[in-house]
Amino acid sequence: MEKIIRPSADLRNHYSEISKQCKETREAVIITVNGRGDTVVLGLQDYYQLKSELELLKTLAEADEDVKSGRVAPMKDSFDELRASLLGSKNV
Repeated sequence: MEKIIRPSADLRNHYSEISKQCKETREAVIITVNGRGDTVVLGLQDYYQLKSELELLKTLAEADEDVKSGRVAPMKDSFDELRASLLGSKNV
C-alpha cells in the first residue's frame, strides 16, 4: 500500500478529512514539515491495536528469553503458585 503523506498545513486546515482518511483506510498519515516527515496520525482504534500487539510481542520475547535461559518450571507448579497467590490476596 502507498504511504499517505500530507503537509502540516493540511492537519490544521483539513483535520476532519485526515481523521476520516485514517479511519477509512486504517493506515497512518505521515505529516510533513518543510517537506520532511515529522509526525504520524493514526486512528485511535488502530493505535490501541498497535500498542496491544507491541505489548504482546514484548511479553513473548521475554518468555522466549526465559526459555533460552532455563528459567522454566512445570506448568502444574506454575499454576499451583498462581492459584495460591490469588487465594492469598483474597484473604488480605
